[in-house]
Amino acid sequence: MERKLLPHCPSLRSVDIQLEASKSESNRALIINAISGNRSSLQNLSNARDTQTMLKLLLTSEEETLDVLDAGTTMRFLTAYSILGDKTKILTGTPRMQERPIEILVKSLKEVGAKIKYLNKEGYPPLRIKPLLKQKKNSISIQGDVSSQFISALLMIAPALPQGLFLKLKGKVGSQPYIQMTLDMMKLFGVHAVWTNDTIEIEPQAYQEYPYVVESDWSGASYWYSFVALADEAKVKLLGLRQKSLQGDIAIVRIMNQLGVMSTFEKDGVVLQKIPHQKQFEFDFSDCPDLAQTVAVVCGIKGIDAQFTGLESLRIKETDRIKALKKELKKFKIKLKEVENGVYQIKSKFEATSEPIEIETYEDHRMAMAFAPISTQQPIEILNPDVINKSYPRFWEHVDSVRAT
Repeated sequence: MERKLLPHCPSLRSVDIQLEASKSESNRALIINAISGNRSSLQNLSNARDTQTMLKLLLTSEEETLDVLDAGTTMRFLTAYSILGDKTKILTGTPRMQERPIEILVKSLKEVGAKIKYLNKEGYPPLRIKPLLKQKKNSISIQGDVSSQFISALLMIAPALPQGLFLKLKGKVGSQPYIQMTLDMMKLFGVHAVWTNDTIEIEPQAYQEYPYVVESDWSGASYWYSFVALADEAKVKLLGLRQKSLQGDIAIVRIMNQLGVMSTFEKDGVVLQKIPHQKQFEFDFSDCPDLAQTVAVVCGIKGIDAQFTGLESLRIKETDRIKALKKELKKFKIKLKEVENGVYQIKSKFEATSEPIEIETYEDHRMAMAFAPISTQQPIEILNPDVINKSYPRFWEHVDSVRAT
């Protein structure tokens, strides 16, 4: 197994970092542009493996079998997109992808009129998807608390459906900023939607040409906030980020303002600097679950008593992230405990060691990047470090660039 040793490095060099472009924006732009006939110019698309996989599969329209590898967003968006085509498609992926549920999305598409068959286990990929011949319904309901990507997948194809779509969101809606991002991007490409309370209505209409420039990735930015929070000395500038962003993970700005990092926005990005941190912290991650691992590590290492809610979707990501977090944090004498249903507390007895501690990554890019900043406190060793290629291929290069010698 490959591994990457990160020696103890308490201070960071002052550097500018050109972050990877947002894969969330990139993947939505690619699907919207594909539905419109690829008429728009898309600039600064992400180099992340998920986005490059999406781009490749959209360009191979003649192939019947599409392998999304481990890209969850790509699987979900292409499942919905494929019903608009004129050829039968088979969507498959890695063994882990075939363990990630997709039944809620498939059920919704079937209600609309799609013919989709599970080729192995009921409720999971691989799928055989036939073109939509006739729309049965234009009003459907979907759970709001499992994955916003299911909802976004339906929304993006809605204007191309003969009758449009009237979507009712049932129960608590998680990751609302990601749904809003989808609607905001659709609006830029000329599609009007109405979101009122628990319903989103989209009439049949055509996407328009629009030159879209993808912003840098706020999810990727979160790891640098963590580095600055945990280092003894640090000042980092992240390029390509906007103060008015479509991305929900910009929430890291207000989260880290409580955990020891001040953000100063400039014309070309944001400067991160250390400030005092709070001793206690509470946060609901329903709208930004991808930040939870990063914040859990920061709270544990800094000894901040923390309480987290809104972690429900973490169990169906690249790995069971709650289980993985518990196991890896325990190596540092940090306890993540569910004290009541859906409420997690972090208690820490962290003491740095001189010997490296191994971090298992569970085929999850965010586990590798969330734990990397602990190297500001002690040496660590990341197992299977190449998992970062899924979203941030240059991460280790950037880490090496900031480590003061």
